[in-house]
Amino acid sequence: MSDVAPEIKVGDVAPDFTLKDQDQKDVTLSSFKGKKNVVLAFYPLDWSPVCEGENKCLTDDFPNFSDANAEIFGISTDSFFSHKAWADALDLKHRLLADMHRTVCKSYGLYFDALNCAKRATVIVGKDGKVAYAKVQEIKTARDDKEILEALKKLN
Repeated sequence: MSDVAPEIKVGDVAPDFTLKDQDQKDVTLSSFKGKKNVVLAFYPLDWSPVCEGENKCLTDDFPNFSDANAEIFGISTDSFFSHKAWADALDLKHRLLADMHRTVCKSYGLYFDALNCAKRATVIVGKDGKVAYAKVQEIKTARDDKEILEALKKLN
């Protein structure tokens, strides 16, 4: 019996969660309900080449996400200690959430069993708490920030 939910899709109510960021501060998804759209950028592992490149892009585009009234979070199964070192090394502006017990990636159906980590996926949770955008990609293919920003424009 698998503890992994079916893959999340547009229209689903986003499972709520509380995870620690790289500064060990709690982030609760439902705290943004009615206030901001939330971009959840699931990625496999800190310190890997594709993840590094796309997280640098997310930081470069950080002002555009703010302009779109969106909060953006990177989520991987690494610890907040790893996230802190990696965020500091790359000078990341967005927060990284530690899903060390794999509960969030599993509840979103985004668990990649072969590597015991999260799939590379983007989920936008609208202000109403429902999934407004969901895209899972091949593990070695970086996400496209422009596509995410276009999806956000449709929500505001």
